[in-house]
Amino acid sequence: MPSRVEQFEVIRRQHRDEGLSIRELARRHGVHRRTVRQALADAVPPPRKSPERSAPAVGPVEAMVRGWLEADRQAPVKQRHTARRVWQRLRDEHDTLVGESTVRRLVARLNAELDQDVSKVTIPQTHQPGEEAEVDFGEFRARVAGTMLRLWLFVLRLSFSGRGFAFAYAHQAQEAFLDGHVRAFAHLGGVPAGRVRYDNLKPAVKRILLGRDRVETERFIALRSHYGFDSFFCQPGQQGAHEKGGVEGEVGRFRRAHLVPIPEVASLAELNELLAARMATDDARRIARRAETIGEAFTTEQARLHPLPAEPFDPARLLTAKVDTKARVCVLQSWYSVPARLARRRVQVRLGADQLEVSHEGHLVAVHQRSLHKGSQDLLLDHYLEVLTHKPGALPSSAALAQARARGAFTADHDRFWAAARRQLGDTAGTRALIEVLLAHRRLPGDAIRAGIQATLTAGSTDPALVAIEARRHLDPQLAPVVPITTALAPDQRPTPRLDRYDQLLNPPGAPAPMLDLGAHQ
Repeated sequence: MPSRVEQFEVIRRQHRDEGLSIRELARRHGVHRRTVRQALADAVPPPRKSPERSAPAVGPVEAMVRGWLEADRQAPVKQRHTARRVWQRLRDEHDTLVGESTVRRLVARLNAELDQDVSKVTIPQTHQPGEEAEVDFGEFRARVAGTMLRLWLFVLRLSFSGRGFAFAYAHQAQEAFLDGHVRAFAHLGGVPAGRVRYDNLKPAVKRILLGRDRVETERFIALRSHYGFDSFFCQPGQQGAHEKGGVEGEVGRFRRAHLVPIPEVASLAELNELLAARMATDDARRIARRAETIGEAFTTEQARLHPLPAEPFDPARLLTAKVDTKARVCVLQSWYSVPARLARRRVQVRLGADQLEVSHEGHLVAVHQRSLHKGSQDLLLDHYLEVLTHKPGALPSSAALAQARARGAFTADHDRFWAAARRQLGDTAGTRALIEVLLAHRRLPGDAIRAGIQATLTAGSTDPALVAIEARRHLDPQLAPVVPITTALAPDQRPTPRLDRYDQLLNPPGAPAPMLDLGAHQ
């Protein structure tokens, strides 16, 4: 069946070419003469008029339903009327016999009328190269060392090119927030010349005031001053989400594109290496219908970024802690070991996003990876060696030894030496011999110590001093080999010296000197 436009075209052609009258054209096409006149007047048919029908079922209750929906504007979002709840109240409280689908259409129409707020209309924006960026955190999951963890993705996105930087953290603490900026600016090779948009993250904002005013944290102010950019804070809640829609979308896109399926890695460092490799592939991507790729746009934008400061910003937090009687400090509900000599003393802690450093009187005494789990212990066997020298019986069941084995620091070679030493010297002396070998790790590399252990065991000895000597020879092959005396010396085959002419040495002075026969010794 031809459309109305096609029908109008045929009517106009027959009237023009064949000279048919309006009456004849109406009869031939089976339409009203008014339609023929419309076709002759204009090639485009007029829009059909929708008849205004009365609503006998919902008409009497429309004003009441509108009142319910208007009152909902002051109620919590999760306790507002749904279309189904409106239908239930009309049925149960007002005995109104009306279909649920009819009520749904009424509620949809009334909500559309009530939502006509021009303040919610967004205005298209144009971003200049190098002027703006947006920052946000996004949650995701990954399996790290066999455990499913809840992690956070820090994302900074340049508004002009769409070039993004992503880095995974185990938390949203201020150290991660500041560290993410330092890494992002270093990755981009510059700093936005204008402003960076944020929502109201706690690492940056202490308190939200009226309008756009915020009470910012001192560390964030220091970061902003160091790099010389301006900050812009969006409206709280969902009302401000569109004000940094670029990074909101980038977090979701990156999560879908690069974190599906769920990554399985041995450590957080390995996960970030994986993210860096996948992030590099995004330069070839085009955003929407842009003519140039992200990488091509970033080439233009990079030249407009402000240069990096001479020194990067230090994002770490400085704390003090007291060492307990187990030579541990507690930082954010996780325990970290320090040298046993510092027990019951106060130390300084430099808490970074992924690393923790402990100092005492200006000297660095311990370095740990920041724990991914609360309540965990991160213990280094080296910190307890002086104590174990006096308490060797505590070594076999110590938590520090178990962790050293799990990390691979205490190897099968160490276990072989320990077993051999206990067989030769007994449990206590053999354990002390092992501890002396472990103390040698402070002066010599681990691979050299292991080579020394192997050479010493091959020679049938468990002497810790020999382990150290063989370790040094491993580092410097020019040194002469050292082996135990009991295995190196062969029986003496020289003849016994002859003493039968010894009495001739007692001749008085002036007598001819006797000939001294040393036999094989001459």
